[in-house]
Amino acid sequence: MIVHHGFHAVMTARPGRGDELVALLLDAPSLPDDDCVVFLVSRSGTDPDVVSVAEGWTSREAHARFFAADPAQAFVARLQPLLAGESHYTDAVPVGGKPSF
Repeated sequence: MIVHHGFHAVMTARPGRGDELVALLLDAPSLPDDDCVVFLVSRSGTDPDVVSVAEGWTSREAHARFFAADPAQAFVARLQPLLAGESHYTDAVPVGGKPSF
């Protein structure tokens, strides 16, 4: 599948809750979704409470449809209490590379 829509998010967990944030993200409901073709969770090498997610979707519409559904909304509600402050999101469309390891 080709990625036509994606984004990169950088989130800061409340102090000491980076492990919980990573665990929750690695259990995200988008992982088994066929339209989500890239889902990469990373962590800062200097601050364990800073976590980033890169997602790639088959289309902008598939992404919007997924996040409008109840499982995604429930996931976001579970995510919010772990976060400190604002998250930063960047729209992205991958142009090359290797999405799996």
